[in-house]
Amino acid sequence: MNYVFSNNILSNKIITLFILLSMIFLTSCQTIKKKSDEVAEKENEMYGQFVGKQVVELKMELGAPTEDFVNELGNETLVYKTKKYGLPCDRKFEINSSGTIIGFNSSGCF
Repeated sequence: MNYVFSNNILSNKIITLFILLSMIFLTSCQTIKKKSDEVAEKENEMYGQFVGKQVVELKMELGAPTEDFVNELGNETLVYKTKKYGLPCDRKFEINSSGTIIGFNSSGCF
């Protein structure tokens, strides 16, 4: 009887520890997600300011793009690739035929 009682207490402690560690892990993940969302929002604000401006202003600020191509709509797309902590970041700017930036998006940037 004493063995069963001690085994039951051990099981309860393991379950409690597992629940506690799970809660800490989930809270940490939410904190990381929140911080990365905040950084992405700042990034979109900063680079989104180029939308509506001429491509010359973008190139003066960021330099030459890593690559460029014409998309399916016939607009030029400038891609700026960087790495942070070994993770790739792509910033793409869409330029219309008159040289005005009409769109921006980024992926992997934080």
